[in-house]
Amino acid sequence: MTIKFGTDGWRAVIAETFTFENLRLVSQAMADYLLEVNNAPSPEIVIGFDTRFLSDRFAMEVARVMAANGITAHLARADAPTPAISYNIVHKQAQGGVMITASHNPPRYNGFKVKAAYGGAASKQQIAAIERKLFAVNERIGANLMDYQKALDNGLIRRFDPAWPYYEHLTTNLINMDTIHHGELRVVVDSMYGSGRGAFREVISRTRSRVHELHADLHPGFGGIHPEPVERNLKELIATVQNENAHLGLATDGDADRIGAVDDRGNYVNAHTIMSLVVRHLVERRGLSGAIAKTISSTLMLNRLAKKYGLQVHETPVGFDVIAELMMTDDILMGGEESGSISIKGHIPEGDGVLIGLLLMEIVADAGVPLSELIADLQREFGPTAYKRNDIRLKNFMPKAEMVQRLIENSPQKIAGETVVKVDSYDGVKYHLADDSWLLIRPSGTEPVLRLYAEAGTDAAVEAMLNTAQELSQAGG
Repeated sequence: MTIKFGTDGWRAVIAETFTFENLRLVSQAMADYLLEVNNAPSPEIVIGFDTRFLSDRFAMEVARVMAANGITAHLARADAPTPAISYNIVHKQAQGGVMITASHNPPRYNGFKVKAAYGGAASKQQIAAIERKLFAVNERIGANLMDYQKALDNGLIRRFDPAWPYYEHLTTNLINMDTIHHGELRVVVDSMYGSGRGAFREVISRTRSRVHELHADLHPGFGGIHPEPVERNLKELIATVQNENAHLGLATDGDADRIGAVDDRGNYVNAHTIMSLVVRHLVERRGLSGAIAKTISSTLMLNRLAKKYGLQVHETPVGFDVIAELMMTDDILMGGEESGSISIKGHIPEGDGVLIGLLLMEIVADAGVPLSELIADLQREFGPTAYKRNDIRLKNFMPKAEMVQRLIENSPQKIAGETVVKVDSYDGVKYHLADDSWLLIRPSGTEPVLRLYAEAGTDAAVEAMLNTAQELSQAGG
């Protein structure tokens, strides 16, 4: 079969593999799984979609399959952020969810994100079970399908607005709206034509703070923008923050589960810095505690913060699914990864760009000083840190395990003049150096690509480490 499942479901190119026919098969597999594992006589599912080409129609098709199998489908009326859909799974006490989105991928892709009853990404075991069901569906006649209007008339498809329960949860339980109100902030938001459009403006519309939103109209092709909130894609946001003397800029990806930011001077603020600001604020200003869950590619500033505050640190493989599991089993204050997927205590185990963007507003308003000053103070106490990531293509594909083994066998004693004191290999190969800097080389499991990550005290040291990484990767493969 051409349908290949990944970490959180299925993602493919529209009209090549991501077709209505294949979508029905995947939906039937999901339905079979829900009916098998739930004792409820009529399981319920929440279905949402982003702004991509045909996402609304794809979501309706998922709902039709669910209805034909006796599963009540709560189908969003309009595009919505992934975390809003995920929260509504818990709010409605549904047995699962589906989000039609390809997240930060280019517009030619779409996807079928599987969500569990706890409001986060389905576990690897759940995804594997659905995938097994898919092969069984493919062997028989295919998917069940009910007429859309008939399903509506029978109450098996129910249209709903996911925004307000989600906004109420954020503003009542997680964000201090009075602080944002009195801060009178000027904020520029780039929703990157994604399903986070309008979210910040709606949430703070009754405060004295104001939002100027970029790229908020419906544009399935994303206007030529790659909907990933990283520096190279945020030139207009940076320029607008500078031109309008805004307090900060915020950006969310295609389905708003990732965050990027720009400070008052127009400097890009990466996820490492955002996570560190969030932890310091939650501990020092909110008086909260709990462990920090971070991926192997995340900053050591978080470890230094944890040491100061007496917090435990869990370092995980890349991917928010592992962090989500920790959030459900441990007392996690903040969980996040280098890509900008971040969540906090009291929220669902799901990366949430809207939540973290609002929290950044609260942090700036509460401090009463520019974001650039907060970052400079953070670097003085817990830095200095510089960070960069490069992705390189290899000439030939090599299995990830084999590549990792070769990198370990070729491990140097020194990198950029610093002694290697420890090597981890549970997700790629990470070299820890004597001066607290680190270099991570992560081979892709599906294509001939190496992802290189480095953090050190200076930009020059980071570049030297990345140069060494390229040499090591050539020796490894």
